[in-house]
Amino acid sequence: MSIAVESVRWNNGELTIIDQTLLPEEVKYIQLKKPEDVWQAINRLAVRGAPAIGIAAAYGLVLKILNSGAKSAEELISEADQTAEYLKTSRPTAVNLSWAVERLLTVMKNSGEQSPDRLSRLAEQEAIRIHREDKEICRSIGKHGSELITRPVQILTHCNTGGLATGQFGTAFSVIFHAHQNSNIHNVWVDETRPLLQGARLTTWELRQADIPFSLISDSMAGMVMQQNAVDMIIVGTDRVAANGDTANKIGTYSLAVLAQYHRIPFYVAAPVSSIDFSISHGDDIPIEERESREITHIKNQAIAPADCPVYNPAFDVTPASLISGFITEFGVIAPPFEANLRKLRGRVLV
Repeated sequence: MSIAVESVRWNNGELTIIDQTLLPEEVKYIQLKKPEDVWQAINRLAVRGAPAIGIAAAYGLVLKILNSGAKSAEELISEADQTAEYLKTSRPTAVNLSWAVERLLTVMKNSGEQSPDRLSRLAEQEAIRIHREDKEICRSIGKHGSELITRPVQILTHCNTGGLATGQFGTAFSVIFHAHQNSNIHNVWVDETRPLLQGARLTTWELRQADIPFSLISDSMAGMVMQQNAVDMIIVGTDRVAANGDTANKIGTYSLAVLAQYHRIPFYVAAPVSSIDFSISHGDDIPIEERESREITHIKNQAIAPADCPVYNPAFDVTPASLISGFITEFGVIAPPFEANLRKLRGRVLV
C-alpha cells in the first residue's frame, strides 16, 4: 500500500523530526526543544528540503516565543525578530525559511494583541497553519503534475523532494506519487545526488515506502539513459526561483537541464509558489550555499581523497529559465513566458 512520509511533527508544543542523516539505515525521531536545536538540525541536514526547512524554522521560532519570559507584546516581538534573524543564518539558499518566519512575524506585528501569552498562541496557530497548508499544497502539486502524465512513463528525478523534504507528499515526488496512483509510472530513475547522496539514501527509501518502481543510477549515468530513450520526463524540485524563472536546486540540476534540452526531454520544476522570490530578478542574485570540504572528501567518515585536498563544494546550481518546460505549482502548470506568468501568482503568496 502506498504511503506518504511525514518528517516534521508538532504536538502540544513539542517539535519532532526524522533525523535524515541516519537514513536509510535507521529511522530515528528526535525532539528539538529550542531554536538552537532547530538551527543545528537545519544546518547539519537532519531536516532538509526547502518546504520542510520553512516549517521547522517556523516551529523553531514558536519554541522561542512559547518559552519567552517577555512581559509585554513589544518585548516578545523584539525577541521573535532576533530569533528569526538567527534562524535565517542556518542555510541561505532556500527562500521558504525566511518566508515562513517572516509570515509569523507579520501575523504577530499586525495582530494588535497586547497580551504576550495570546500573541504566543497566535504565532503557534500560524506555524500550524503553514504546516497544514504545505500538506495541501503538495497534494495539489501532485494532482496538477500527474495530469501531464497520461500513460506509463519513465521519469528521472534528482535529489530528494518527498515527504522528507516537505510537510507531506513532496513536490516533484508528489507528482510521481499521484501518477503512480493512476498506474502511470513505469520506472523512476533516481540520481544518487553526490556529494551527500540524497537520492540514493532518501528518495529510494521513500519510493520503496510507496511501492513505486525505481532504478538508482550515479549522476554521471543520467546522460546515457536519456541517450537510450529511457527517459520521458525530468521532474525536480527547487529551493528558490527568481522572478524570471531562473531556478536554484541541488547541484547537478543544471547539467540535467542541459542534457534534457539536447535530447528534447521535457524538464519540469515542481514547487509551491512560496519558493518564488519575487525580490530577485534573475538567478545571478540567488545566494549559493557553499558547504564544508569533508562532504566531498569523505563518505560515511571514510576518506576517498588525499588529505588536505583542495575542494569546491557549492550545494546548489542555477538552471536558466530558458531550459525549463514549466513550473508545476499548487495553482497548476505555469508555462513560458515565465516572468509574466509567474508574476500573476505573486498576489497569492501569503506573507
